[in-house]
Amino acid sequence: MDLTEEQIERYSRHILLQDVGVEGQEKILNGRVLIVGAGGLGSPAALYLAAAGVGHIGIIDADVVDLSNLQRQVIHFTKDVGRPKVESAKEKMLAINPDVEVTTYHEFLDSHNAKEIIEPWDFIIDGTDNFPVKFLINDACVMLGKAFSHGGILRFRGQTFTHLPGTACYRCFFKEPPPAGAVPTCSQAGVLGAIAGMLGTIQAAEALKYLLGVGDLLTNRLLTFDAKTMDFRTIKVKPRRTCEICGDHPTIDHLIDYEQAACDLKKH
Repeated sequence: MDLTEEQIERYSRHILLQDVGVEGQEKILNGRVLIVGAGGLGSPAALYLAAAGVGHIGIIDADVVDLSNLQRQVIHFTKDVGRPKVESAKEKMLAINPDVEVTTYHEFLDSHNAKEIIEPWDFIIDGTDNFPVKFLINDACVMLGKAFSHGGILRFRGQTFTHLPGTACYRCFFKEPPPAGAVPTCSQAGVLGAIAGMLGTIQAAEALKYLLGVGDLLTNRLLTFDAKTMDFRTIKVKPRRTCEICGDHPTIDHLIDYEQAACDLKKH
């Protein structure tokens, strides 16, 4: 791939970086990233990945834009209320950068379509707000050998880690979804809007680092932060040899649609 003069100017601040350069920007332009959820986390991730020039970005979300979303889901504008989130997101991504190709899936991710949707992509960003889909993404990615970034927010807190084949997966941290009602949803407990931006941009950075092959990803580490105090913690976690999906003797051999839903963040 030969960059055009316009692309050299557009991505000049990347190209100036010793760890990126023209070759690295070409890797980004050839990259394929899927974002699951066009909400609080998916919004900043989608904007930054499009701006960075990730060549093909997928985004899946079955919802439409609601007025209450606009406090944190910055890819959507007031005029978008009532529109499918994936259409609203695609419009903004292409407005930022017509170089990118955006594939939209206006549907729910479930056990029937997860592998088919996830399989073509290099890196997956989990921007969802419910436990069932988080476990679904994890299990599908482990089965397919895909890299992904987990993210969760609630109130003033956020958490994230990155999984690569052979490193700790979501079930190594959390074996199974909590009982219904054990963790409040964002609509019940609230969330500071800027927290979504903080975490979503970290996930975008992890995706870009993965495509570039530079730096240390958040593997075998859970990064948590509390925006009230701006305390950031990194908790080391080893792959669990008894893990039900990635352990020495996995017991899960098919994708599971769990019933309950809750916004994802445990207190640490």
